[in-house]
Amino acid sequence: MTAAIQEALVVSETVGVPAKVVYDFSRQMENLPLWASGLAAGIQQRDGAWFADSPMGQVKVEMAPVNPFGVLDHDVTLPDGVRAHNAFRVTPCGDGSLLTFVVLRSAGVSQESFDADVAHVRRDLAALKRLLELP
Repeated sequence: MTAAIQEALVVSETVGVPAKVVYDFSRQMENLPLWASGLAAGIQQRDGAWFADSPMGQVKVEMAPVNPFGVLDHDVTLPDGVRAHNAFRVTPCGDGSLLTFVVLRSAGVSQESFDADVAHVRRDLAALKRLLELP
């Protein structure tokens, strides 16, 4: 089950690390709790699927297959069965890379909740940048 989309906003962050390094690190499910704060309680694999504890309860996380285009899209299935698609890319940018994440606002989501989601994504991308740029 998916919700109708009312609005979208692209959040971006530059990272001073090559895109391949960013992609390889970011797509490892075990690394998600290090930078994706909504999954900070941890992630585990069961019967070939990945599950994480989130503020909304246990969620299922499905990552796009490995690809040469830097696509890190992932679907999160909430406890109530609603599936949220997260469009996330790593693009080469000079010697570094550009992270882009499309934040979708579903119909019925308040402006306040959408703004909080955008702020959450900004924090997560900044956390990923800090992790990857560590000496």
